[in-house]
Amino acid sequence: MISLDEYRTIVSELLDELPEGFFQKLSGGVVVSEAMVIPDYARGNDLYTMGHYEVLPGIRQITLFKGSFDQVYPHADPAEAKRLLRGILRHEFRHHLEFLGGVHNSSSLEAEDEREKQRYLSSHQN
Repeated sequence: MISLDEYRTIVSELLDELPEGFFQKLSGGVVVSEAMVIPDYARGNDLYTMGHYEVLPGIRQITLFKGSFDQVYPHADPAEAKRLLRGILRHEFRHHLEFLGGVHNSSSLEAEDEREKQRYLSSHQN
C-alpha cells in the first residue's frame, strides 16, 4: 500500500500533466481525503467511491479518496497507483469540463455513470 505522502506526490505529478485550462473555475481545487467512501446505494462492501466532483454555491472541487483507493488497490505499487490515479483524476476532470460546457446529454459522463449505477443495482437485486 502506498503511503499518504506517496499518494499526494503522485496526484501532484498527475495534475502537472494537465493543461492549465482544465483548472478554470475549479475554485476548490483538487483535495486528497483519507476517507473510504461507500456510495449510499451500494449493496455491500463491494463498491467504493474513488473520486468525486462537487459543485456547491461558489465552489467547484474534485476530491480523491485515498481510503477507497487503498481498499480496492491495497497492493498497488507507485507505478501502478500512478496509472490508476491518472484514470480516476481524468474521470473527475471530465465531469468538471462537461459541467462547464453544459453537457448533460445521454453521451455525458454523468449519464454514463448513471447507467453504470443502474447496471450495478440490477446485478444486485434480491
